[in-house]
Amino acid sequence: MSGPDGVPGSTPTWSMSQRLFRKKSVDQMLAETSRGGTDTLKRTMGLTALTMFSVGSIVGTGIFVILGVAVPQAGPAIIISFLLAGITCAFSALSYAEMAGSIPISGSSYSYTYATMGELVAWVCGWCLMLEYGVSVAAVAVGWGQYIDELVSLFGVDLPGSITNPPGHGGVVNIPSIIVVLLASFLLLRGASESAKVNTILVFTKIAILIFFCAIAFTAFQADNLFPFIPLGISGVTLAAAQVFFSFIGFDTAATAGEEAKNPRRDLPRAIIFSLIIVTALYVIVALAAIGAKPWEQFEGAGGEAVLSTILQQVTGATWPSVVLSVGAVISIFSVVLAVMYGQTRILFAMGRDGLLPRAFTRVNPKTQTPVVNTFIVTGVIVVLAGLVPLDSLANATSIGTLFAFILVNAGGIILRKTSPDLPRSFRVPLYPVTPILGMLFCAGLILSLKPQTWITFVIWMAIGMIIYFAYGFKKSKLARAQVEGTL
Repeated sequence: MSGPDGVPGSTPTWSMSQRLFRKKSVDQMLAETSRGGTDTLKRTMGLTALTMFSVGSIVGTGIFVILGVAVPQAGPAIIISFLLAGITCAFSALSYAEMAGSIPISGSSYSYTYATMGELVAWVCGWCLMLEYGVSVAAVAVGWGQYIDELVSLFGVDLPGSITNPPGHGGVVNIPSIIVVLLASFLLLRGASESAKVNTILVFTKIAILIFFCAIAFTAFQADNLFPFIPLGISGVTLAAAQVFFSFIGFDTAATAGEEAKNPRRDLPRAIIFSLIIVTALYVIVALAAIGAKPWEQFEGAGGEAVLSTILQQVTGATWPSVVLSVGAVISIFSVVLAVMYGQTRILFAMGRDGLLPRAFTRVNPKTQTPVVNTFIVTGVIVVLAGLVPLDSLANATSIGTLFAFILVNAGGIILRKTSPDLPRSFRVPLYPVTPILGMLFCAGLILSLKPQTWITFVIWMAIGMIIYFAYGFKKSKLARAQVEGTL
């Protein structure tokens, strides 16, 4: 065996850069998914299930939860904010589609960066995904709790704020948000196929509810509510876009199911693109209906994150439409929690299989073929976040982690085109390389518009990640062992 210096029989010696940026080949990744065993998953999901998983992880996070927070930042131009966030996602979604069709395995952008930019960057990306998925689930769970509170209040029941709000917002612990996380965890443990079936039903339910909202809200549409269209300037539009970008998180969930898709090369790119188109159209229409029915100045402090329910009550003067919407929101937001928790467990599964996290994260239940240990760990962390951290802090922290991961995927797509030009690609990014470059620029622009405290949170999170990587993953990864053994 020769070392990296090419001298036959020499002891392998690797520079620090060679160790930090060691890459895992696409062939090696694909071989791991087809070998069978206790650390492989079962292919049970078709195009509809994959698309619904992505849609399920998106719809609810923005419209049902964050709209009331973002409208005061941009006014009627919140419509532009949604479009800007959607376009930003579209550039990245096209890169995701190409990568998912080329590297159809669990791990999503973490696995893509491992193949293109090396281990350290892959760890950074995976660590960002943990922030993205974990915190977004917690944020949505908080929103679910707020709709529970809104729903029971329509029947004359007032839940005590101590159990429906986090500390600092008049509460001790948010019990409803904890309950929804535990319910999703229970379903995930029963298997991916069962989770996908339930999720599909819930997604169609939430789409029907949003159509119901629009049908009523448009009856009270006032064109004057749209003027002035940009009352707070372009800075308000971009700030709101960065906030509502959180509401598009999840289109990449389909990519995390690469090892559970029946026909991943064909279906993964389609699911990613279809889900983003569906969601963007829904968001714009609902935002237009909401602004038309209620002056934007009245959004702040009026209804909180349950603003859609409040609008229906004001428009109709009756409680039953609000009851319908709140019931629909409670049911459908659950699918967001379910789908995003699914994605996070698969990211951890991939990282554990690579040795960057303990092998316990790859243990699969032989009956359900679902990763058990990491599901319990994810549940525990999210329960703490959902029960104790305010929504606005969660949403902003999610956005920055997601945007950073998107930049890496766009860059990885460019690199993979150069390093593996002959790799089979079931989908190719149009207008290459302009599209991925624009994807990186748009994401960078939204990152720069986030508030300083969000940056502080992100820096602290990344510092913790670096400590964990150098304390464990740097020495324990499979590629590290291969370098030591001279087989890499």
